[in-house]
Amino acid sequence: VHLVESGGGLVQAGGSLRLSCAASGLTARTYSMGWFRQAPGKEREFVAVLSWSGNSARIADSVKGRFTISRDNAKNSVFLQMNSLKPEDTAVYYCAATPNGLPTTPRLYDNWGQGTQVTVSS
Repeated sequence: VHLVESGGGLVQAGGSLRLSCAASGLTARTYSMGWFRQAPGKEREFVAVLSWSGNSARIADSVKGRFTISRDNAKNSVFLQMNSLKPEDTAVYYCAATPNGLPTTPRLYDNWGQGTQVTVSS
């Protein structure tokens, strides 16, 4: 299984970014896809997760109303639309896959991408 994130970068506060994650080597319909982030010196933090059908999702309170998760199973891809970005959103963002429902705990995810850096300047 191989997950590759893209779309990170430097943006001013209030701006937007769209992260993409392309998956290979897994059957999309059997996996929930999630996003986590990790800032320097902090633990990896749950951001969002979406079921394989796209009908069920969980979003962290810290990003609710600003971030949206979506997926395209035909392309084995998941996306994270990030609007109204804040400096505290600065982190490395990771894509992850799990067959285990909609967990918010990193250890329940089997596969991880290498991460993409998001930096929000004030």
